[in-house]
Amino acid sequence: MYGFAGGLLVGLLAGGVLAALAAVLQYRRSLCLQQRAKQAERLAELGTLAGGLAHEIKNPLSTVQVNLQLMQEDIPADHPSSSRLLSRLTTTQRETARLRDILDDFLRYAGRLELDRRPVDLNRMLEEMADFFHPQASQQRVQLRVRKPEEPAVVNGDEKLLKQALLNLMLNGTQAMPTGGELILSVRRNGREARLDVVDTGSGIAPEALSRIFDAYYSTRKGGTGLGLAMTRRIIEEHGGRLTVQSEVGKGSDFAIHLPLLAAPQGNQPPAGR
Repeated sequence: MYGFAGGLLVGLLAGGVLAALAAVLQYRRSLCLQQRAKQAERLAELGTLAGGLAHEIKNPLSTVQVNLQLMQEDIPADHPSSSRLLSRLTTTQRETARLRDILDDFLRYAGRLELDRRPVDLNRMLEEMADFFHPQASQQRVQLRVRKPEEPAVVNGDEKLLKQALLNLMLNGTQAMPTGGELILSVRRNGREARLDVVDTGSGIAPEALSRIFDAYYSTRKGGTGLGLAMTRRIIEEHGGRLTVQSEVGKGSDFAIHLPLLAAPQGNQPPAGR
């Protein structure tokens, strides 16, 4: 009798302890979710404020650029200090233009992406981008090669944004080869996804930089804004894909865009239930 009662009491106590632990864990989980929600709300608010600030800076910046141009035109050619003044004004104009470019890049990165999704054949897109980029590649002594499968590789995406992402990678690869090299563009089907590679034979990326290259405002190139690769990754992720990189110092890099393939039509099958 007492043994049964004692066992029952122990069972009740154990159940109470477990229930109390579950309640504590649930409470902590709830607090964590609330903190994350507040943090996300705060970040969204800061993003809105930063975007508004960038717009406000652009307006007076345009006025500064115009007045710098007018000042250049007003300096007499026979003025004893005209050469020195023009040099300083040119430098100021160049830095002002760079600041405007930084603001434009930030607004594009911070803004909301609206995808106009349609079937996009990556083979055709690759050919168009290679044809568009060929003159610039030749000018920089870069040989452009294109490899694509015989069968189409169609994804559901915004062609304009996908071209922007691809162009960013092509520019990045070309900049990694200042003395020339090869830029290889390829598409292949890999199961349910399409893989688009941009391979360069440049200097490669150091291991300590490899984990940071997709971070906003991180750049190993002098004068770079550090938003090109970050924007590229954002575009690909908005399409439900991913962007990966493999690199070896002294041999080059391979940036790969992975995108889900558009499901092929199932043919003229009767609707379910008939």
